[in-house]
Amino acid sequence: MPPCCGPRPVMRGARWGARVEMSAFHLPYGEQMIVKLLHEKGLKSEHAYTAGFVSIGLTVASWCGSLKAESAGTARADRWGIFVGEWAPTFFALGLALANYEKDHNPLHSATH
Repeated sequence: MPPCCGPRPVMRGARWGARVEMSAFHLPYGEQMIVKLLHEKGLKSEHAYTAGFVSIGLTVASWCGSLKAESAGTARADRWGIFVGEWAPTFFALGLALANYEKDHNPLHSATH
């Protein structure tokens, strides 16, 4: 592995390819605080997932709109589509982090699930 990537995380006791459950407590402290703050402000995982799907639609709309409205051609339309398209994975990752936080901090969720 290249030195720029740092050490790979080691999962002890897990088979290769085994599903490993991650909780919000596995996030670095600063990321936990961001997720906690967003959760306390009322943002739920469903909101982030919805924003991810909406941004996929906006990607197509911005590509088509830029292609038709601007004279710069396909290159500019592609850049707009890629720019807006980068939002979707961010929203989906935020949704996963919020879902894990919600699961870990739900008093009705038992420890056996």
